[in-house]
Amino acid sequence: MTYCVGLTLDCGMVFMSDTRTNAGVDNISTFRKMRIWEQPGQRSITLMSAGNLATTQAVVSLLEERAKEVAERDPGILNCESMFQVATMVGETLREVIQNNSQNGQRAESTFHATLLVGGQVGDGQMRLFLIYPEGNFIEASDDTPFFQIGETKYGRPIILRAYDPAMSFEDAIKLLLVSFDSTIKANLSVSPPLDVHVYEKDSRKTGKVFRIDTENAYFREISEGWGVALREAFASLPNFDFEKSLTRPEASFRHKDSES
Repeated sequence: MTYCVGLTLDCGMVFMSDTRTNAGVDNISTFRKMRIWEQPGQRSITLMSAGNLATTQAVVSLLEERAKEVAERDPGILNCESMFQVATMVGETLREVIQNNSQNGQRAESTFHATLLVGGQVGDGQMRLFLIYPEGNFIEASDDTPFFQIGETKYGRPIILRAYDPAMSFEDAIKLLLVSFDSTIKANLSVSPPLDVHVYEKDSRKTGKVFRIDTENAYFREISEGWGVALREAFASLPNFDFEKSLTRPEASFRHKDSES
Protein backbone atom coordinates (compact mmCIF):
# COMPACT_ATOMS: atom_id res chain seq x y z
CA MET A 1 0.00 0.00 0.00
CA THR A 2 1.02 3.62 -0.37
CA TYR A 3 -0.29 7.14 0.02
CA CYS A 4 0.02 9.93 -2.53
CA VAL A 5 -1.66 13.34 -2.76
CA GLY A 6 -1.83 15.90 -5.53
CA LEU A 7 -3.10 19.31 -4.37
CA THR A 8 -4.05 22.23 -6.63
CA LEU A 9 -3.65 25.80 -5.37
CA ASP A 10 -4.06 29.27 -6.81
CA CYS A 11 -0.28 29.56 -6.83
CA GLY A 12 0.53 26.11 -8.21
CA MET A 13 0.46 22.45 -7.24
CA VAL A 14 1.97 20.33 -4.47
CA PHE A 15 2.66 16.62 -4.90
CA MET A 16 3.59 14.34 -2.01
CA SER A 17 4.12 10.57 -1.87
CA ASP A 18 5.45 8.04 0.59
CA THR A 19 8.05 5.45 -0.42
CA ARG A 20 7.11 2.23 1.36
CA THR A 21 6.28 -0.97 -0.49
CA ASN A 22 5.71 -4.29 1.18
CA ALA A 23 4.80 -7.87 0.35
CA GLY A 24 4.29 -8.98 3.94
CA VAL A 25 5.60 -7.89 7.31
CA ASP A 26 9.05 -9.32 6.62
CA ASN A 27 9.51 -7.89 3.11
CA ILE A 28 9.52 -4.10 3.29
CA SER A 29 11.36 -1.89 0.81
CA THR A 30 11.68 1.74 -0.19
CA PHE A 31 10.87 2.80 -3.75
CA ARG A 32 10.33 6.23 -5.24
CA LYS A 33 6.72 6.57 -6.40
CA MET A 34 7.09 10.00 -7.97
CA ARG A 35 8.45 10.71 -11.45
CA ILE A 36 8.91 14.13 -13.05
CA TRP A 37 9.35 14.98 -16.72
CA GLU A 38 10.23 18.49 -17.82
CA GLN A 39 11.28 20.68 -20.71
CA PRO A 40 12.12 23.93 -18.91
CA GLY A 41 9.85 26.72 -20.10
CA GLN A 42 7.66 24.28 -22.04
CA ARG A 43 6.29 21.66 -19.69
CA SER A 44 6.46 20.03 -16.27
CA ILE A 45 4.66 16.73 -15.65
CA THR A 46 4.54 14.84 -12.35
CA LEU A 47 3.36 11.24 -12.04
CA MET A 48 2.67 9.40 -8.77
CA SER A 49 1.62 5.76 -8.44
CA ALA A 50 -0.11 3.38 -6.06
CA GLY A 51 -0.69 -0.32 -6.49
CA ASN A 52 1.34 -3.18 -7.91
CA LEU A 53 4.98 -2.06 -8.03
CA ALA A 54 5.87 -4.10 -11.12
CA THR A 55 2.94 -2.57 -12.99
CA THR A 56 3.77 1.01 -12.06
CA GLN A 57 7.46 0.55 -12.88
CA ALA A 58 6.53 -0.96 -16.25
CA VAL A 59 4.29 2.02 -17.02
CA VAL A 60 7.06 4.50 -16.18
CA SER A 61 9.61 2.50 -18.18
CA LEU A 62 7.36 2.45 -21.25
CA LEU A 63 6.71 6.18 -21.00
CA GLU A 64 10.45 6.80 -20.69
CA GLU A 65 11.28 4.52 -23.62
CA ARG A 66 8.67 6.00 -25.91
CA ALA A 67 9.81 9.50 -25.08
CA LYS A 68 13.26 8.57 -26.42
CA GLU A 69 12.12 6.92 -29.65
CA VAL A 70 9.38 9.15 -30.94
CA ALA A 71 9.96 8.42 -34.62
CA GLU A 72 9.76 4.65 -34.24
CA ARG A 73 7.12 4.18 -31.59
CA ASP A 74 4.06 5.87 -30.16
CA PRO A 75 4.52 9.59 -29.41
CA GLY A 76 6.28 10.16 -26.12
CA ILE A 77 5.00 12.01 -23.11
CA LEU A 78 7.29 14.94 -23.92
CA ASN A 79 5.56 15.39 -27.27
CA CYS A 80 2.00 15.63 -26.00
CA GLU A 81 0.47 19.00 -26.78
CA SER A 82 -1.76 19.20 -23.72
CA MET A 83 -2.20 17.70 -20.26
CA PHE A 84 -5.32 15.96 -21.56
CA GLN A 85 -3.15 14.14 -24.11
CA VAL A 86 -0.70 13.30 -21.32
CA ALA A 87 -3.48 11.78 -19.21
CA THR A 88 -4.79 9.85 -22.21
CA MET A 89 -1.34 8.44 -22.99
CA VAL A 90 -0.66 7.48 -19.38
CA GLY A 91 -4.08 5.82 -19.10
CA GLU A 92 -3.58 3.84 -22.31
CA THR A 93 -0.13 2.74 -21.18
CA LEU A 94 -1.46 1.61 -17.79
CA ARG A 95 -4.28 -0.36 -19.42
CA GLU A 96 -1.80 -1.92 -21.87
CA VAL A 97 0.55 -3.09 -19.11
CA ILE A 98 -2.28 -4.60 -17.04
CA GLN A 99 -3.79 -6.38 -20.04
CA ASN A 100 -0.45 -7.76 -21.19
CA ASN A 101 0.38 -9.12 -17.76
CA SER A 102 -3.05 -10.68 -17.29
CA GLN A 103 -2.73 -12.46 -20.63
CA ASN A 104 0.63 -14.01 -19.78
CA GLY A 105 -0.50 -16.83 -17.52
CA GLN A 106 -2.25 -14.84 -14.81
CA ARG A 107 -6.00 -15.03 -14.40
CA ALA A 108 -6.71 -12.19 -11.99
CA GLU A 109 -6.23 -8.75 -13.50
CA SER A 110 -6.64 -7.21 -10.03
CA THR A 111 -3.21 -8.66 -9.17
CA PHE A 112 -1.67 -6.08 -11.48
CA HIS A 113 -3.91 -3.14 -10.70
CA ALA A 114 -2.47 0.32 -10.12
CA THR A 115 -3.83 3.84 -9.83
CA LEU A 116 -1.97 6.94 -10.96
CA LEU A 117 -1.99 10.69 -10.40
CA VAL A 118 -0.61 12.88 -13.16
CA GLY A 119 -0.51 16.65 -13.07
CA GLY A 120 1.34 19.62 -14.44
CA GLN A 121 1.28 22.13 -17.25
CA VAL A 122 2.07 21.93 -20.96
CA GLY A 123 2.65 24.87 -23.30
CA ASP A 124 0.01 27.57 -23.15
CA GLY A 125 -2.44 25.28 -21.38
CA GLN A 126 -3.65 25.55 -17.81
CA MET A 127 -2.42 23.51 -14.85
CA ARG A 128 -4.37 20.27 -14.71
CA LEU A 129 -4.48 17.26 -12.39
CA PHE A 130 -5.88 13.83 -13.29
CA LEU A 131 -6.69 10.64 -11.40
CA ILE A 132 -6.17 7.63 -13.68
CA TYR A 133 -7.88 4.32 -12.95
CA PRO A 134 -6.57 0.80 -13.80
CA GLU A 135 -9.00 0.65 -16.73
CA GLY A 136 -7.20 3.60 -18.30
CA ASN A 137 -10.02 6.12 -17.90
CA PHE A 138 -9.57 9.20 -15.75
CA ILE A 139 -11.20 12.16 -14.03
CA GLU A 140 -9.91 15.70 -13.62
CA ALA A 141 -9.58 17.87 -10.54
CA SER A 142 -11.87 20.89 -10.39
CA ASP A 143 -12.95 23.67 -8.04
CA ASP A 144 -15.29 21.17 -6.39
CA THR A 145 -12.60 18.47 -6.18
CA PRO A 146 -9.30 20.37 -5.92
CA PHE A 147 -7.14 17.46 -4.78
CA PHE A 148 -6.76 13.74 -5.40
CA GLN A 149 -5.46 10.93 -3.19
CA ILE A 150 -4.46 7.40 -4.14
CA GLY A 151 -3.50 4.41 -2.01
CA GLU A 152 -4.41 4.47 1.67
CA THR A 153 -6.61 7.55 1.52
CA LYS A 154 -9.12 7.37 4.35
CA TYR A 155 -6.98 8.33 7.35
CA GLY A 156 -5.52 11.51 5.89
CA ARG A 157 -8.57 12.79 4.03
CA PRO A 158 -10.51 14.52 6.87
CA ILE A 159 -7.80 17.04 7.70
CA ILE A 160 -7.45 18.07 4.04
CA LEU A 161 -11.21 18.47 3.67
CA ARG A 162 -11.42 20.65 6.80
CA ALA A 163 -8.34 22.84 6.35
CA TYR A 164 -7.76 23.14 2.59
CA ASP A 165 -7.95 26.61 1.08
CA PRO A 166 -7.01 27.22 -2.58
CA ALA A 167 -5.47 30.57 -1.60
CA MET A 168 -3.10 29.00 0.94
CA SER A 169 0.66 29.32 0.46
CA PHE A 170 2.96 26.48 -0.54
CA GLU A 171 4.29 26.45 3.02
CA ASP A 172 0.82 26.00 4.51
CA ALA A 173 -0.03 23.35 1.90
CA ILE A 174 3.05 21.33 2.84
CA LYS A 175 2.14 21.66 6.54
CA LEU A 176 -1.38 20.45 5.76
CA LEU A 177 -0.14 17.46 3.78
CA LEU A 178 2.37 16.53 6.46
CA VAL A 179 -0.45 16.39 9.02
CA SER A 180 -2.43 14.24 6.58
CA PHE A 181 0.51 11.90 6.05
CA ASP A 182 1.30 11.75 9.76
CA SER A 183 -2.27 10.65 10.50
CA THR A 184 -2.02 7.97 7.82
CA ILE A 185 1.40 6.75 8.95
CA LYS A 186 0.22 6.37 12.55
CA ALA A 187 -2.87 4.41 11.44
CA ASN A 188 -1.32 2.14 8.82
CA LEU A 189 2.11 0.50 8.87
CA SER A 190 2.09 0.11 5.08
CA VAL A 191 2.65 3.88 4.71
CA SER A 192 5.97 5.31 5.84
CA PRO A 193 8.61 7.99 5.22
CA PRO A 194 10.71 9.07 3.47
CA LEU A 195 8.20 11.36 1.78
CA ASP A 196 8.93 12.79 -1.66
CA VAL A 197 7.68 16.31 -2.42
CA HIS A 198 7.44 18.39 -5.60
CA VAL A 199 6.24 21.99 -5.42
CA TYR A 200 5.24 23.28 -8.86
CA GLU A 201 4.80 27.04 -9.35
CA LYS A 202 1.93 28.00 -11.66
CA ASP A 203 2.96 28.95 -15.22
CA SER A 204 6.64 28.20 -14.57
CA ARG A 205 6.52 25.10 -16.81
CA LYS A 206 9.61 23.71 -15.13
CA THR A 207 10.42 21.52 -12.15
CA GLY A 208 10.04 23.40 -8.89
CA LYS A 209 11.33 22.53 -5.46
CA VAL A 210 11.92 18.79 -5.14
CA PHE A 211 12.97 17.31 -1.82
CA ARG A 212 12.61 14.35 0.52
CA ILE A 213 11.42 14.35 4.15
CA ASP A 214 12.55 11.46 6.35
CA THR A 215 11.71 10.42 9.90
CA GLU A 216 14.61 12.45 11.30
CA ASN A 217 13.43 15.69 9.71
CA ALA A 218 13.06 18.19 12.55
CA TYR A 219 10.05 19.95 11.07
CA PHE A 220 8.16 16.72 10.40
CA ARG A 221 8.78 15.57 13.97
CA GLU A 222 7.58 18.94 15.26
CA ILE A 223 4.42 18.69 13.15
CA SER A 224 3.76 15.12 14.30
CA GLU A 225 4.19 15.89 18.00
CA GLY A 226 2.43 19.25 17.80
CA TRP A 227 -0.60 17.82 16.01
CA GLY A 228 -1.02 15.21 18.72
CA VAL A 229 -0.91 17.86 21.42
CA ALA A 230 -3.30 20.12 19.50
CA LEU A 231 -5.82 17.31 19.09
CA ARG A 232 -5.77 16.48 22.80
CA GLU A 233 -6.21 20.13 23.72
CA ALA A 234 -9.04 20.58 21.22
CA PHE A 235 -10.74 17.45 22.54
CA ALA A 236 -10.45 18.65 26.14
CA SER A 237 -11.97 22.02 25.21
CA LEU A 238 -15.16 20.47 23.81
CA PRO A 239 -18.23 20.40 26.12
CA ASN A 240 -18.67 17.25 28.18
CA PHE A 241 -21.47 14.82 27.47
CA ASP A 242 -24.45 15.21 29.81
CA PHE A 243 -26.65 12.14 30.30
CA GLU A 244 -29.53 14.14 31.75
CA LYS A 245 -29.66 16.62 28.88
CA SER A 246 -28.81 14.18 26.09
CA LEU A 247 -31.15 11.27 26.80
CA THR A 248 -34.52 11.81 25.16
CA ARG A 249 -37.97 10.51 25.87
CA PRO A 250 -38.14 8.49 22.63
CA GLU A 251 -35.12 6.51 23.89
CA ALA A 252 -36.88 5.87 27.21
CA SER A 253 -40.02 4.84 25.38
CA PHE A 254 -38.00 2.43 23.24
CA ARG A 255 -36.45 0.87 26.35
CA HIS A 256 -39.94 0.39 27.88
CA LYS A 257 -41.26 -1.34 24.79
CA ASP A 258 -38.23 -3.57 24.59
CA SER A 259 -38.64 -4.68 28.21
CA GLU A 260 -42.29 -5.53 27.59
CA SER A 261 -41.40 -7.75 24.64
